[in-house]
Amino acid sequence: MELVPRRRLELFSGRSHPELAQEIAEHLGVRLGEANLREFSNGEIHCRYGSSVRGTDVFIVQTHCNPVNDALMEQLIMIDAAKRASAKRITAVCPYYGYSRQDRKATGREPITAKLVADMLQTAGADRVVSVDLHSGQIQGFFDLPFDHLTAMPVLLAELRRHGTDDLVVVAPDAGRVKVAERYSQQLNTDLALVHKRRPRGTANEVEALHVVGEVEGRTCVLIDDMIDTAGTICAAAELLVEHGAADVWAMATHALLSDPALERLEKAPISKVVVTNTLPVPPERRIEKLEVLSVAGLIADAIDAVFEDTSVSEIFGGDNLA
Repeated sequence: MELVPRRRLELFSGRSHPELAQEIAEHLGVRLGEANLREFSNGEIHCRYGSSVRGTDVFIVQTHCNPVNDALMEQLIMIDAAKRASAKRITAVCPYYGYSRQDRKATGREPITAKLVADMLQTAGADRVVSVDLHSGQIQGFFDLPFDHLTAMPVLLAELRRHGTDDLVVVAPDAGRVKVAERYSQQLNTDLALVHKRRPRGTANEVEALHVVGEVEGRTCVLIDDMIDTAGTICAAAELLVEHGAADVWAMATHALLSDPALERLEKAPISKVVVTNTLPVPPERRIEKLEVLSVAGLIADAIDAVFEDTSVSEIFGGDNLA
């Protein structure tokens, strides 16, 4: 008698962004499992899966939103619980990877916290990690396990094409985003520009936009970034573009951290539209009129399906997630 092993996918969500996890589950045609998360009176987190996960492919969706430490610790506990319950393979799905900006030592006596997070995920028992638009692609090298780096580019490109790209110019808000902006300009067959900025020494969340490289006069400029945190970079770049004659300015980013005073800055900035994705939760009270939130649930669901079926993830993006 030949026994054919049955493979089973189990999808669980932490409490940081259950709406995204539910949307992913609907795309996959599966039900979210019960993690039964709760807290003890002293704040310690407890997890107990509602049904057996023995021999299953477990995917744990948890974006590292504010409070980042709570979201991260909760995911680690969920991974450990699945490991001890004999899950066959555990994939940590982190739409936004916490501490991704601390990926190197910029000055002495600093931590490389992105590497510490990688170590913790592996120690907890993750066999694979999935994330969207890392702040620095080199973070993948911090892991000694498979890492699937997804990109929200297809979703953002579709929005741009829907509005037309005739007079469009893609703008990198700083030198570090040039490669990403170049990929967008190549896909859209449009021009590329760059805003040169400087961050005053010894400061955080403060930037000075100095000058523009490229032709932007009379054109619609789309600023492309991986995240909008306090919106200092985006708003400074937008003001400089308008000074150089830009007819209209849009801002596009994958991760909407929107830490204060981001919304106030965006409201006042000469930006007509801000497009982000739902890798991080954006509650209704923080959705200003010019803000539009697009869903990446379909992309993440396709990646989860590819991992489960042992097929190519990069083919979903035509290799653009590897650039």
